[in-house]
Amino acid sequence: MSRKMTLGEEEITRLWRIGKTVYQMLRDRGYLVVESEDKISKHQFISKHGQNMKREDLTIQKSKKNDSMDKIYVFFPEEAKVGVKTMKTYINRMKTENVFRAILVVQHNLTPFAKTCVAEMSNKFQLEVFLEAELLVNIKDHVLVPTHEVLTNEEKKTLLERYTVKETQLPRIQLTDPIARYYGLKRGQVVKIIRPSETAGRYVTYRYVV
Repeated sequence: MSRKMTLGEEEITRLWRIGKTVYQMLRDRGYLVVESEDKISKHQFISKHGQNMKREDLTIQKSKKNDSMDKIYVFFPEEAKVGVKTMKTYINRMKTENVFRAILVVQHNLTPFAKTCVAEMSNKFQLEVFLEAELLVNIKDHVLVPTHEVLTNEEKKTLLERYTVKETQLPRIQLTDPIARYYGLKRGQVVKIIRPSETAGRYVTYRYVV
């Protein structure tokens, strides 16, 4: 474990903003997040973690609202560039606790060996990597980003039957799209996109994740 070191004011502000975005993202994915977590003030954040906070102290574990067994971890690695040793530590922790999905919030990117480790584990563990810089602001708050709603399998089936189309005939959204990453979308899912319309009040489209 790395030794404690006092973070500067700017760094604490940065981690507070990132933490808020992460909690909002988890809530939008259907995880159980209480209001005090995604609306935490900077003062409350410092009171909770202390001036000598470390990134690894910010680790989060949450369960889905409708399925307490469906859990996710969010790890905040201490090292600037995450190596394979840290990845293995996280994966062992997930194995022990039967958690199969995790988000890594990293300062820079992973080492090539760590990336290989993520790829090798992808059949059992879903590991998503976000740069801290990507989470300083919630992408959903951008004025140009419309409302997105992820359809359940039942809603997707109903949609396809109603319009007598195959899922592959729908317009597409890439897995790498920032909003797809925000919602943690998987290939084959369908997302409903609602835009304001001057004539109709709102304009609805659907996208198939590829």
